[in-house]
Amino acid sequence: MTEWALDPRALMEILREWLPRQRWYAAKGQDVRNLTVSSYEVVAGGEPALHHAIVRVDGDNYQLFLGLHGEEVPHRIEHAVIGWLPIADDGRMVAVYDALHDTELTTILLDRLTRLPDAVVPSKLQSLVVQAEQSNTSLIFGHELILKVFRRISPGINPDFELTTALARRGCKRIPRPLAYLETSVEGEPTTAAILTEYLRTAVDGWELAKTSVRDLFAEADLHADEVGGDFASEAYRLGQATAEVHADLAAALPTATFDSSDLGTIAVGMHERLSAAMAEVPALAPYADALSDAYDVLARRPATAEPIPMQRIHGDLHLGQVLRTEMGWFLIDFEGEPARPLAERRLPDSPLRDVAGMLRSFEYAARHMLVLSDTPPSPQLEYRADEWALRNRDAFCDGYTVALGVDPRDDPALLRAFEADKIVYEVMYEARHRPSWLPIPLAGAHRLSEM
Repeated sequence: MTEWALDPRALMEILREWLPRQRWYAAKGQDVRNLTVSSYEVVAGGEPALHHAIVRVDGDNYQLFLGLHGEEVPHRIEHAVIGWLPIADDGRMVAVYDALHDTELTTILLDRLTRLPDAVVPSKLQSLVVQAEQSNTSLIFGHELILKVFRRISPGINPDFELTTALARRGCKRIPRPLAYLETSVEGEPTTAAILTEYLRTAVDGWELAKTSVRDLFAEADLHADEVGGDFASEAYRLGQATAEVHADLAAALPTATFDSSDLGTIAVGMHERLSAAMAEVPALAPYADALSDAYDVLARRPATAEPIPMQRIHGDLHLGQVLRTEMGWFLIDFEGEPARPLAERRLPDSPLRDVAGMLRSFEYAARHMLVLSDTPPSPQLEYRADEWALRNRDAFCDGYTVALGVDPRDDPALLRAFEADKIVYEVMYEARHRPSWLPIPLAGAHRLSEM
């Protein structure tokens, strides 16, 4: 069996050029300053060979599965080639490429996963990379399984694995069933590298469904949101129910806590810090700074005699792109939490209203995305229609949540408003860095909040 050894310094040089071009790389557009190979192992020898590497880039850890192939590179993997490197012992050149694009190597990876109890994982399935992924890379195996490979990884268990396995043990019917996982070591700590779950082949993500509903509404000149054939409110209602069911199962499966007024003061401090950072980077946020700050201050001034706030594990980054509609109803996916937050922070108990606020903001994104994509300024009529659609679906979601859980998220307007304000600040930072043309969406949200 062929065993190829690469020159680590030469490997780092081709990675230095390749990494910034990847959609899952955190510092897109920035030069790589400090790059080291933290760990490297041969998973499978031969040709092609499968190698696994953890590289540390400017303080972040990235996981790579590298394929090695001789000079005759098959056409199917030409697009995934990272570069050509000499073999350490004889100087021959081999192609180094992203192995997740080579189904011959991903079948090996599938067989190396650790199965969860009672899970049946077929082997020899062909894989296909999901092109829509950004922060991770997902592979669909034979329309039966989906493997999420974490790219930017932090030491420790990933919340996505932790929460989905806890929900599965609870018997939750609102998540794809986890089947297997891969573990590696980062900075000496066992770390989740990948998760395999069932693939929901009939699923459509909530973002696509919501966009279709908004498009139908804008196409009708004289109808209101509740009169259009593609009205989304009934789906938003059922999504609220599904979200509440997941929250109930998480509270039952994992430890809970309560926060009093002093804890909320600490949370408000963090919100103020994020607002200050956003203000320094995005001057367009300035007209709304007082209103956003006021939302945090109201939270900090919560009376000491007020009822403690229930805290538990939550999704952490809930929006319409993180939910799937199938013939069996709504499913929630991707429980990693907000990517910008440290892993240790994402694993702490939080208020379920943070998830609710994230989904309410997502309805506004769906309502307004067509306005920012238009080549002409939106008319007042379309602005009104977008606001009407968002409000209708926000209320429908909260109604469904209330019926399923017996707790109306609108009963604590100060907490919900603070979480929405915090999410708006996050969105402003994200859009300013990655999609400047979408910046008007969170700014419109800040404007609405300032008038509340």
